[in-house]
Amino acid sequence: MARTATPVTGRLAWPIVAGAVLALAVLVLPLLALVVRAPWADLPALLASSAVLEALALSFGTAILATAICLVLGIPLAALVARAESWATLPRRLLRAAVTVPLVLPPVVGGIALLTLLGRRGVIGEWLDRVFGVTIPFTTGAVVIAQVFVALPFLVFAVEGALRSSDRRTELAAATLGASRWQVFRHVTLPIVAPGVAAGGVLCFTRALGEFGATITFAGSLPGTTRTLPIASYLAMQTDPDEAVALALLLLAVSVVVLLTLRDRWLPGATA
Repeated sequence: MARTATPVTGRLAWPIVAGAVLALAVLVLPLLALVVRAPWADLPALLASSAVLEALALSFGTAILATAICLVLGIPLAALVARAESWATLPRRLLRAAVTVPLVLPPVVGGIALLTLLGRRGVIGEWLDRVFGVTIPFTTGAVVIAQVFVALPFLVFAVEGALRSSDRRTELAAATLGASRWQVFRHVTLPIVAPGVAAGGVLCFTRALGEFGATITFAGSLPGTTRTLPIASYLAMQTDPDEAVALALLLLAVSVVVLLTLRDRWLPGATA
């Protein structure tokens, strides 16, 4: 006698639910501990200090500039990656690996790589110093470069996903009507993938704002010049834990607010 099949419902098996709850706890509990242990009574005074405001202004300024650079460079790169399906296997994999490496590379290694390239004795930096007298490391520009290095892949993959899922029939129709490739990309493709561009920009900004390892290695920690909020928080942990917690809480709040306020408008799959 045949066994009756158990109907499939929307409920998950308890081991899956237990694993999901445990995973959620790993993600949420450290952040809740930060909120619970925050020095709320002293928070306004800690965040209003000149050093914190200086680091805050520097972090926001460099993150905004890094995001703008990522938009200019990342959208063309995302288009190239998305259209590389027709390439041979090896070049396509090498291209994707080149874009992915900064995501998995330890940030400190990224900073060392930037120093090797742009330092005073670097592959390009030595030439810049000798010919133009330009020194990049330990400047505000170095902060922006480090942020671009670590944040650019987030934009590229967000836009690439939007390009892959877009309907190309509109592009083909525009090309049939005589539009050039540049006109098709600018007037048809970009408006279609605008939500993906916005999502990538948001991820790019929050990643740049929280960058630490590559920045401190390549740009150092000069007050008012390269000391961003993550670096200031790390240094404060050694002398004033309350200030470190306050700075960490500020970074957490900024990240959460940015993601929550922009999700319903621009992130793919969100409902209005």
